[in-house]
Formats: sequence, structure tokens, C-alpha cells
Amino acid sequence: MTWKFTSNIADLPEKAEKWLLRAPVHNTVLLTVFNAMRAGVWTENLLVAWHEQDGEIGGVACQTPPRGLLLGQIPAALIPSLAAELIDTERPLPGAGGPLPTAEAFAANWWRPENGRITQRLYRLDNLRTPSSPAPGRMRMPAPAELPLLTAWTIEFERESGHDDGGDPTPVVASRLTREELIWWETGTGEPVSFAGVSQPIAGMSRIGPVYTPPQHRGSGYGTAATYAATKLAMERGASEIVLFTDVSNPTSNRIYQSLGYQPVTDYAWITFA
Repeated sequence: MTWKFTSNIADLPEKAEKWLLRAPVHNTVLLTVFNAMRAGVWTENLLVAWHEQDGEIGGVACQTPPRGLLLGQIPAALIPSLAAELIDTERPLPGAGGPLPTAEAFAANWWRPENGRITQRLYRLDNLRTPSSPAPGRMRMPAPAELPLLTAWTIEFERESGHDDGGDPTPVVASRLTREELIWWETGTGEPVSFAGVSQPIAGMSRIGPVYTPPQHRGSGYGTAATYAATKLAMERGASEIVLFTDVSNPTSNRIYQSLGYQPVTDYAWITFA
């Protein structure tokens, strides 16, 4: 067996982490998920997987139920063995996600058919540009007492974006609140009108997201303002690579992020199984 599985992030060998860090932009989700695992955000029925042969790492993946399998940039030749060995363990997987070719290759080798997918585009910041029509208001850090509102808006975001897996996001939101990874954009009266996430830099890489503005506050540039403020905060914290994901089918968000100086890198797919 060349794929190794564990439920404890502490068992992940250092060389597997270094494999991810060779391309922090493309492995942004795995790196931030592993950081959250170490912070104790997820503890139940975890899966961490890595391919090792002759002392060399070939690929890394993980699962934090109820979400699907998260794939790194795994060579196509290693995907069939990963699927086969996971099938042998009888581990249930609601889906799989990662770089588009990798996710599609895994789905083609899984025993259950594809039931649907969300395609997202990874963007990387080139040069940050000030919004052409700045929204009124200011950025501020949320207070601990605002956890319920942040959680409610996170649930709304997941439902609208198609990423609602039925799980409770409160532990993740609470952990990000503690690590100062969430910001509000608020009006002059102090009312939050949009929020954005900004991960702490890992090997100089920080990811913006989610970005969410409730329907009643849309059309005033608040989401753009929150994204700009979160990006500036990432830069202030030392990030040299700043990335974000957007739904390929949403022309508005793609236009907004490009107007701020983000450039497309590659596409990712989040595939669910029947």
C-alpha cells in the first residue's frame, strides 16, 4: 500500500507538509484546513491521506466530515489507487473537490456516480487596486458576542453558494473569530452590512473568503469594500501571495475581484456523488 491514512493530523509527516508548501497557492485549501485541524476545529472521524513511495511524497488529501474528500495537486497516475484503497476501507464520501482535472479523475474512479458539481475559479492578487466607487463605512474586527450573527451569515452564504453540507459551522466560525480571521464592513451607524474571511498567512499565502453580503444590503459596493479591506489586512500581516475562489457561473463576483487586481489562476471542482 502506497497511500497512508490516519485520523490524527499530528501523524502527517513533515515531508508531506513540505510537498504542499512547494505550491502554497494551489494547495491553499489543504494548508488552511490542516491549520484548523491543529487548532482542534475538527476532531470527529477525520481522514488525512498521503502517498509515499521510496521516501518520496506523491500527493496529499484529507476529509473533514460531513464534507467530501479534499484533494491536493495529485498526479493523475495516483488517483486510481487512492480511490481503490478508500473503497477498500468502506469510507463513505459524499463528494470530492480539488483542482478540476484531479477532482474529475477521482470522480471517474469512484464507485458512485457524479450527482452534481460546483466549478470555482482560483484567483491570485496581482496588484491591489482601490475600488472605483468606494462604499461608505469602515472595516472593523467582530466582537465575540457577534458570533451568532457571523454564524448565521455563514450558513446563508453556504446555502446560496451550494456548499451547505448540513453541518454546524459554529466551531469553524468561532475558531476564525478567535484567530482574527473575520472582518465586518459596517456603515456609519455601526451596522454590519458585509463580512469577509482572511486566513492567517501560511508560507506567505493568505486566502480571502468567504465574502458575504445579505440580499438587503447588496448593490452598494459593500462586498467589494469588505474584499478590499480583507486583502489589505492580509498584506499588512505579511502575505506575499493572496488568493480567493469565486463561482465560475457568477459574472458579478468575477468582475469585482478582477477590478481589485485579482487574476485567474486555474479552476477547481467540488463534485457530489449520488
